[in-house]
Amino acid sequence: MKTMLIVFFDSQGNVHKEFVQEDCTVNAEYYKSVLDRLISRIRRVRPNPYLTHDYFLQHDNAPAHSAAKIRHFLTQKQVATMNHPPYSPDLSSPDYFLFPKVKLQLKGARFDTLEEIQKAVTDQPNKIPAEDFSNAMKKFETRANLCITPNGSYFE
Repeated sequence: MKTMLIVFFDSQGNVHKEFVQEDCTVNAEYYKSVLDRLISRIRRVRPNPYLTHDYFLQHDNAPAHSAAKIRHFLTQKQVATMNHPPYSPDLSSPDYFLFPKVKLQLKGARFDTLEEIQKAVTDQPNKIPAEDFSNAMKKFETRANLCITPNGSYFE
């Protein structure tokens, strides 16, 4: 059994999450619908940052994320984005922060149904303290500055 989870979070915790429907391809059209739901969710759960545009979207360079249709949509919605530099997995907060925490808690667990997997994966991020999300965003800022400072030069 496989399932794909799309997650958006900020320094306060999870903002929006949803599972990709079975047999669905995540293309620009699908991702646009996800972003529509995300923006609606932000308006409900984080109204002040939404009103002041005091947030940005950082996603990787997957074709669905970087499509012209998506860039145009985000511009129309006045959503600031941060480009994800190639070969910079250390700037992917889900990869270095969220997913390892979830995987650690679920290590060794067995599930009989897709619904059980989805429930377990959905419950785990809700158990992460807000302080951990805040610290992850501070680390993200530090890592991003390390990438920006050398102006594209290689560094370790």
